[in-house]
Amino acid sequence: MPPNRQRDQGIAAVRGFNRFYTRQIGVLRKTFLDSPYSLGEARVLYEIASGRSSTATEIGRALDLDAGYLSRVLRNFEKRGLIRRKVSARDARQSDLALTARGRAAYAPLERRSQHDTGAMLGKLAPAQQARLIAAMSTIETLLDGATQNAPQPGYTLRAPRPGDFGWVVKRNAELYAQEYHWGEPFEGVCAQIVADFANKFDAKRERCWIAEMNGENVGCIFLAKDSATVARVRLLLVDPKARGLGLGARLVDECLRFARRAGYNKVTLWTHSVLTAARHIYEKAGFKLMRSERHKDWGPPVVSEYWDLEF
Repeated sequence: MPPNRQRDQGIAAVRGFNRFYTRQIGVLRKTFLDSPYSLGEARVLYEIASGRSSTATEIGRALDLDAGYLSRVLRNFEKRGLIRRKVSARDARQSDLALTARGRAAYAPLERRSQHDTGAMLGKLAPAQQARLIAAMSTIETLLDGATQNAPQPGYTLRAPRPGDFGWVVKRNAELYAQEYHWGEPFEGVCAQIVADFANKFDAKRERCWIAEMNGENVGCIFLAKDSATVARVRLLLVDPKARGLGLGARLVDECLRFARRAGYNKVTLWTHSVLTAARHIYEKAGFKLMRSERHKDWGPPVVSEYWDLEF
């Protein structure tokens, strides 16, 4: 495709999404969330209420607002008794802004309505779809914020495994779980066996492995292996500490589920442990249900293993 045409298509796609989302969240209505305030006024109230920005300069910078417009909004809030000013202890040329009791009372319904409407929007989606939506929003924010600030982006990429990656999977699992949970050599043997079975019996139509990479370094992985003609199994989900907090674990699980649906599986199953709270939270949000659990101490400290299923 010619570069100019590709660029034009990209611009059209972004503009189309912007039109859709502004309609979705109602920002084009005369007032915001059926309140007496415009979207701009509501966002200024939020900045003050949240304590994220305490001066007019900080609010203007955070919201990228015209100084004249912001000044008018703040004067109006003062006249209505919604905010108060106090000379900043950090800079006598600035005033710290805070909500008055009347301002807090005015802001509270906005916060409740926003929470309700957002919850209602998410409630229309299945847990796995919610995870996909939130991960996509995080990706948009990370990419655009990084581009705006001309800063290195902390994002990651997902790719198929390359030579040496399977060895890394076994090694990193063994290292991390020894450090964090004191699991011994038998656990490393389990990981090695899972990877060996996957590599030796790989079915390209019905199985996948994803490797997460950040700044040229492996930081995560997940496998989807065939259990039977109708059941797939999630295996060896791993997120390195340096990549935690980016939504990577949820993204890896989501990729597995999307592929499982396309491959025609009716169910996805997995085996995890009760101490792996972050992973369990991801599975639960994706729609998995805990089916049974049992205790064992095969790897050293006693643990509770769990079996989770998700049916399509």
